[in-house]
Amino acid sequence: MPTPSLSLPTLIENYLDERNSALIYQTLAERESDERLGEVFRRMAETELRHAETWAERIRAAGGQVPEFHPPLRTRILLWLARRFGPSLVLPSLQAMERSGASGYAQQGAPAAMSRQEQGHALVLGQLARLARGGLSGSALAQLEGRHRATGGNALRAAVLGANDGLVSNLSLVMGVAGAALDNRTVLITGLAGLLAGAISMALGEWLSVQSARELYGHQIKIEAGEIEQAPEEEAEELALIYEARGLPPDQAQTLAAQILADPQNALDTLAREELGVDPEELGGSAWEAALTSFVLFALGAIFPVLPFAFFSGFSAVIASILFSILALFGLGAVITLFTGRSVLYSGLRMVIFGLLAAAVTFGIGRLIGVGIAG
Repeated sequence: MPTPSLSLPTLIENYLDERNSALIYQTLAERESDERLGEVFRRMAETELRHAETWAERIRAAGGQVPEFHPPLRTRILLWLARRFGPSLVLPSLQAMERSGASGYAQQGAPAAMSRQEQGHALVLGQLARLARGGLSGSALAQLEGRHRATGGNALRAAVLGANDGLVSNLSLVMGVAGAALDNRTVLITGLAGLLAGAISMALGEWLSVQSARELYGHQIKIEAGEIEQAPEEEAEELALIYEARGLPPDQAQTLAAQILADPQNALDTLAREELGVDPEELGGSAWEAALTSFVLFALGAIFPVLPFAFFSGFSAVIASILFSILALFGLGAVITLFTGRSVLYSGLRMVIFGLLAAAVTFGIGRLIGVGIAG
């Protein structure tokens, strides 16, 4: 398919963007202490320079003059930050630039290979940004794979947050209604209604979120399959760069990428995991399972503030509700220490304080409203 004709200002802008990126990657290569990562940055700089030359040829073909390159202020700031604090600080900004470039090229109808290479650079930068927090050393593939597949902590975190949402929101609701000096039956009904409404809302939101993610992943995997079929060499280069960014020597990374791309189905599975971070067989998990889990966890947290009103009345019910909630909040805070490293006492008391502050505010507002209505 012929490349659409672009205006001269657009061609010049694309040329300067590529020169900017090349200069930044060249600087990162010079500043990177790890020789393997430095080589990754150098190769990325070479790709950007080739892109720049492509745009330069098109500028000349359109009768224009290739401008002299002077780094703009934003580029100079990024270079200063990279030199002063190290390459890892500017990786998120570079990743956003590459994604924007890939999207812009796709809209302009630029050569498909160029757009894919920009997207590949964004993926590599994303890998580097994540790994920089925990160190970039290590060349064993098993270690590399293990770094980004430990999802148990995320599931536990989601469980704790779901229960916490139910507990804090329903405690605030119950205290607000109790503060209005309404009878126990009204508080109990309101609390149960809040539990059901919140749990259903959480379940629906989780279902929509997971289902949308599954549909998106499915669409992206179809695109990836097309790219493997149309440009296997470029996909192999992209995958090799990812493995190099994770610590494999260049020759091993290229050999491994070539072996993976030799089997199209295996290649699709690997690229989906490495680039998209998703298992093609699961596509992010079951939407119904996520919805049910969210419903149950929210309801479990939300039942603590409500339950005392089924057995006590008046001020005794309010005190019992607060005590039940304090115990639950402290327990949730203790569980959170599994992935924060804080002491149980600190984390538990912090949860209790924030939860009680929210309850106190809604109780006070409910009391004001109740007095106003009664008066």
